[in-house]
Amino acid sequence: MTDLRFVSADEAVSHIPSHCHVHLSSVASVPHVLIQALCRRADAGDVRDLHFHHFHTEGPAPYSEPRYEGIFFEQGFFVGPNVRANVNAGYADYLPVHLGESQKLYREGFIKLGAALVQVSRPDKNGYVSLGTSVDCSVAAVESAAVRIAVVNPHVPYAHGDLIHISSFDYLVEDDTPLVTKDFAEPTPTEVLIGKNCAALVEDGDCIQMGIGALPNALAAQLGGHKNLGLHTEMFADGLLRLIKAGVINGANKAIDKGKVVASFLLGSQEVYDFIDDNPAVLMKDIAYTNDPWVISRNPHMKAINSATEVDLTGQISADSIGTRIFSGTGGQVEFVKGATMSKGGKSITAFASRTNKGKSKIVSLLNPGAGVVTPRADAHWIVTEYGAVDLYGKSLQERAKLMISIAHPDDREQLSREAFDRFGPHFLNVEI
Repeated sequence: MTDLRFVSADEAVSHIPSHCHVHLSSVASVPHVLIQALCRRADAGDVRDLHFHHFHTEGPAPYSEPRYEGIFFEQGFFVGPNVRANVNAGYADYLPVHLGESQKLYREGFIKLGAALVQVSRPDKNGYVSLGTSVDCSVAAVESAAVRIAVVNPHVPYAHGDLIHISSFDYLVEDDTPLVTKDFAEPTPTEVLIGKNCAALVEDGDCIQMGIGALPNALAAQLGGHKNLGLHTEMFADGLLRLIKAGVINGANKAIDKGKVVASFLLGSQEVYDFIDDNPAVLMKDIAYTNDPWVISRNPHMKAINSATEVDLTGQISADSIGTRIFSGTGGQVEFVKGATMSKGGKSITAFASRTNKGKSKIVSLLNPGAGVVTPRADAHWIVTEYGAVDLYGKSLQERAKLMISIAHPDDREQLSREAFDRFGPHFLNVEI
């Protein structure tokens, strides 16, 4: 490391001009030391009008706060809990994009990046660094930005996959702050039932995609008896790591990246980060690769498992918002839905609890006003709750309504049936499924 020239965080960010767009590496690997330095510049009145882009970020997000109005403006590609309130209050914003296309915004100049701020591992003997847990669209950002700043952090794992040469950066900053970790989320009894219903749709030898949280953990726990599963996903965490270590996920049947785990970003325990460090069995890849539906579809029997905030009786899936209130983002849901349905023997699965924590049905006759349709009804296939699993593909609107009502909470079915009758008329009573 002695042959590399490092500067302070304050010096590095002093080269970022006002009135420009800034990329941040995301999720567990946010370059907080650079954000803090930018805040010091802002407090000194030395910078204005910076627009921030990233996937969801963990930790403090001062770039979204009202106190920096006119100085920083958050325009993330995905909304996490740390910016959600400010986005919905109008002090920050959300930029809708399929995550696989986020890199296209940079590479093709739809967003002209003034600066890319990322965290990287220590360089290998050939001078290459890894983006570790957050490759996502950061490769494209480094390729496209006018000013490129890397925080070299020994806690960033050297993950195989898409690497960057250290010479690609204009400024290097040292930091040894540990990456953000996320504890294993224990599933509720309802989530366990949903996990069982999803697991029944997964067969030995399938390739799977799912995210993090209690529901994916519940599904992972139900897959312990499966064999020769593959993993091609945006991200994974501790639930899937257990299956990898147990040999359940081994990639033996994959058509591409055989024997490899493929992902683009991670959030989990330190055990997850340690597992990918210098592990050739894991490829951390550009989001342009992991989320390309054509790439996804090349693995046969792809099973894409995603979630929803609510689904209407015809199969319109809302996942980024609750009414007009932005909750998360489009993510890669549609890309994996399309990839799985194009895959030979593949299935797209949307899984969620039938009711919210407040007892409101997530299966509705009409979506909340302002709700975003992330997956259109023509792309809706398997829908799963704790009360069962139904396949909407090839079904008419009235048939879909009957199927959706059958997996709603029992106490909500009568009301949903009345609403379906009002919509479709008396013939609805005679529809068979």
